[in-house]
Amino acid sequence: PFHMWAPDAYEGAPTPVTGFMAAGVKAAAFGGILRILDTAFGNPLLVFDFTGWANIIVVLAAATMILGNLAALRQDNIKRLLAYSSIGHAGYLLVGVAAMGLGVVTAKPAVLFYLVAYTFTTLGSFGVIAWIGNRTDERLFVGDWAGTAQSRPGVALAMTLFLLSLGGVPPTGGFFAKFFLFRAAMESPQLYWLVVVGVLTSVVSIYYYLRIVIAMYFRDPLRPLEPTDAASTRAALLITAVAVLLTGILPGSFVEWASPLAGK
Repeated sequence: PFHMWAPDAYEGAPTPVTGFMAAGVKAAAFGGILRILDTAFGNPLLVFDFTGWANIIVVLAAATMILGNLAALRQDNIKRLLAYSSIGHAGYLLVGVAAMGLGVVTAKPAVLFYLVAYTFTTLGSFGVIAWIGNRTDERLFVGDWAGTAQSRPGVALAMTLFLLSLGGVPPTGGFFAKFFLFRAAMESPQLYWLVVVGVLTSVVSIYYYLRIVIAMYFRDPLRPLEPTDAASTRAALLITAVAVLLTGILPGSFVEWASPLAGK
């Protein structure tokens, strides 16, 4: 129930700051959770087996996935939509944490890979939002993105890539992030139903992500689009887009990189 700050904070903060909150804060928080489980307690099993934390984490994961994705369905403000979406992604990560606590060896590398894929995808999506808007016209609503593909096809394509990755659509990094996470959870019979919840909520998320894609490609523009063509912004979008594709095309390489880190 600690999610209530996110939508208002995401909406009110400058878009670059929102991107940092969505990606950096979540990565740091879950990195801290993994560190505490491995270092402070010595072994995640000690925490989960003897104090009943596994059941609590499982319930929190299910509630977070369901609440985040259902709330996002009602949003027309893109930053609020992505805020509730980020709550849903926290639920997916909790699936991996629950699997860790139940002794699944592959769960921690899956969580680390998910954090990498999610960070690149989120930074890219908020980078596009910052690029599209400006101080006088932020274009924060789905309708404001109508016809973006007509005037800026490259930017529309990049945003589509990021949204599909957030939804877990192949061949993006987001697809394999969820695949590895759910596959790890399936190694524990106690988490079968949680994986089903995760898959169903992922399908729900595709609907609200596609609303933005449809607006960009199949709606006529409401007013001219005049973004600032900063070279640094174009470079950032290119780097994040390539990273999202690489994590989808070569996921095994990133998992191999994450596996040694999981043992530390």
